[in-house]
Amino acid sequence: MQNNNFLFKFYYRWWKNIDKSIFLLIFLLFAIGLFFSLVSTSLIASDKLDTNSYFFFFKHLIYILIGIFIIFIFSSINSDKLFKYSIILFFISLISLSLVPIIGIEVKGSKRWIDLFFLPRFQPIELLKPFLIIILASILSSNKNSNLYLKYLLSIVIISTISLFLIMQPDIGQTLLVVFSWGVLIFTSGINIFFLLVFAIFLSILLTFLIIYVPRFDYIQGRIFSFFNRDTGAHNFQSDKAIDSIVSGGFFGKGIGEGTLKNRVPEAHTDYIISVISEEFGVIAIMLILLLFLILIYRVLKKVNYEKNEKAKLVLIGCVSLILMQVTIHVGVNIRLFPTTGMTLPFLSYGGSSIVSISILSGIILNLTKRKIDQY
Repeated sequence: MQNNNFLFKFYYRWWKNIDKSIFLLIFLLFAIGLFFSLVSTSLIASDKLDTNSYFFFFKHLIYILIGIFIIFIFSSINSDKLFKYSIILFFISLISLSLVPIIGIEVKGSKRWIDLFFLPRFQPIELLKPFLIIILASILSSNKNSNLYLKYLLSIVIISTISLFLIMQPDIGQTLLVVFSWGVLIFTSGINIFFLLVFAIFLSILLTFLIIYVPRFDYIQGRIFSFFNRDTGAHNFQSDKAIDSIVSGGFFGKGIGEGTLKNRVPEAHTDYIISVISEEFGVIAIMLILLLFLILIYRVLKKVNYEKNEKAKLVLIGCVSLILMQVTIHVGVNIRLFPTTGMTLPFLSYGGSSIVSISILSGIILNLTKRKIDQY
């Protein structure tokens, strides 16, 4: 009986202190993702498994349940413990990322995944991203060292190491994503804009050299050339089908289950989920989903204004910048604003690694936006 009372008080304090509007937005986005997983993957499961199955839907449901548990854990602990444990988890994730070129699973010419017994084809960079934000924010806001340029140098070493591991896979999309998040954090911390501009130019030159002169990046070169020249064909198939689906769906869509993109494009329920949704439910549905993301980002940034702790401010800004950039890349690829890259849509796309990553980010956001009383 005493244990039940303790659990009830624990849950009650957790619910009382978290920002309920942010939590409900997160929950709503997960629910929308689960619904679209049901309508977009049931036919895929039937074709692949030769049965009327909801295989992918139930896997997605399990991932979300795991994600909700992760959100609860990360949002309920004391913020000091959160930062402490994140350092440990960062180095574990970094070691996992470094092992990808050695023991990773190769899919379509890229090694980005490793097999875990409880989570097959897990992508270590997804686990690393939330803790990278905390590490960078901790370095940039540290009071132990007042030398700002030394902090920048240390952050550059970390981001360069991670970028090197990602380039070895290769995964340019995730490389640009983590570098962008790093850029947002150091810009927010008050860096000289000239320094940031010089680094951006250097990075652009380095990426251009790799893409043009290193054979391992031929596929990226092909995608970029295809993006600017639609007649090249091979690399345009997925993006052309995606944009055609959005156009054919119109404002209100063809209707539930009437879309064809999910059967024509591989991994449509991950990298092209926006196009799948638009084809069946219309552009109006996409606009509403994007509005939910904007409201979520606005609610978090509003909390930043009232936050006095510099580290917490930087972590929150880093988290929302990561979400915003990932949404931008995903939508941009689907509407052919950017070259094709394998980027999931946070909360909505199918995939265990993506859901675990966004759940950790959500837990961190809820932790740092909750009321600063009754922390446990």
